[in-house]
Amino acid sequence: MSDRPLRIGISSCFFHADPERAIFKGKTLQYTEQKMAHWIMASGALAWVIPSPLEGDRHVPVQVADLVRDLDGVVLQGGSDVAPESYGEPPIGSWLGDVVRDRYEIALVNACLEQRKPLLGVCRGHQVLNVALGGTLYQDIATQRPDALTHRDWSIYESNGHDVDLHPGSRLAAIYGASGGRINSIHHQAVKDLGEGLRVEARSSEDGIIEAIWLDAEDTPYMLGVQWHPEFQDPEDDTLLSATALRDDFLTAARQRRDP
Repeated sequence: MSDRPLRIGISSCFFHADPERAIFKGKTLQYTEQKMAHWIMASGALAWVIPSPLEGDRHVPVQVADLVRDLDGVVLQGGSDVAPESYGEPPIGSWLGDVVRDRYEIALVNACLEQRKPLLGVCRGHQVLNVALGGTLYQDIATQRPDALTHRDWSIYESNGHDVDLHPGSRLAAIYGASGGRINSIHHQAVKDLGEGLRVEARSSEDGIIEAIWLDAEDTPYMLGVQWHPEFQDPEDDTLLSATALRDDFLTAARQRRDP
């Protein structure tokens, strides 16, 4: 059994090259949101930001699979919309998404599948997991599901929330020992059609929007997606489903993968 800290890779968010930006003019920036890194490191694990290889550059021989190989697990964090073209749909309205980041994160999902590395998808990451396995998304809940409640309120951001129902026999029901709870909600897109091998773990209690998914196919690694942002929660806030319990379940899987 290894005594080194777990190495958890966090997918990069992208600021694409912008010739009008005051700093790093015309340069692409890749970064992580601070609370995500701190949430992982609060457990004693090391958080490593995963850069994306430059597509088609023969002078950069490193591939996504190489970046995953020495990691014990991967977190796909939130951020920009998933591009409709990544799941074979034309965009509605102005929801164009970020196809470059999609390709990079879908490659991360595939590398984790091939190398049997645990993966946790958060918000956008939950949606990417679904798309990587052939699923589709609601591009805009308010437009395509006008019956739904407000899942994203910019003015109060992570203070927006609602109840979820956890499916009996699901991974989340086992983690929480409960049939439901309350989560924060900061998304205007959502899982529509499930990807291959995925099952629904949780739904919004009021409107049935899918809030969590789990890869339930035979002989596959730990792959869980949640639509909410556990990293934004106050760990002392017992009105929400515990962010610590969720993180620790993922890290236990990472430790078991490293030390079988």
